[in-house]
Amino acid sequence: MSAVNEQIAREYFESHGFFARQANKYIVMARNKRPSEEIDLIIVKPAQTEQAVPAEILWTGRQLAGIACAVVSVRGWHSERFTAQTLELSPQLFRFASAAAVDSVKPLVGDAPVAKIICLPDLPSSPQPRKDALEVIRARGVDGVILFPTMIRELAVSIEISNDYEKSDVLQLLRIVKNYDLFRDEQLDLFRKQPRKKKPQMTVDERESPASDG
Repeated sequence: MSAVNEQIAREYFESHGFFARQANKYIVMARNKRPSEEIDLIIVKPAQTEQAVPAEILWTGRQLAGIACAVVSVRGWHSERFTAQTLELSPQLFRFASAAAVDSVKPLVGDAPVAKIICLPDLPSSPQPRKDALEVIRARGVDGVILFPTMIRELAVSIEISNDYEKSDVLQLLRIVKNYDLFRDEQLDLFRKQPRKKKPQMTVDERESPASDG
């Protein structure tokens, strides 16, 4: 997990009232990872006294409202969509949701119920392949999926252009992008597919010629 991916996820969960702790401060080779080392973040919301895991598996900030404690895996492979086939062939993605991994955070969170959240770049856009991918994820014991486009859009909505977010590189970058109107209206789609039409520039002769009298 790259530092940028982790920072986006951390800022997102903190914006929804969670304290986020990085589970491990060291790097482990993928083939040697223990289940507990697959956890990227441990998030706790002190203001939430009861755990209410939503029935749906694809989450936004609305579904996070009932979560008090969770372990998070952040997968920022932004070059691909996670299909059912990709997920089936990558069982290591779900080791963070195993009983052994969840038990490893008990010394930190006590006996509180722990939700399992995975942050992914994207899923197939077609309804059935998307549904198939989510079913694979649910079958592996994951409670919620949060996509990077969702996190970025929600963070961008919360940004105030007048504020200086110099303590967070992620928020400061989003502020700059939002300030230059590179998000499209309320949809917040990054970078317009069709650039705005520019007004035709006047030639030197046109600028210097006197205006017509009528």
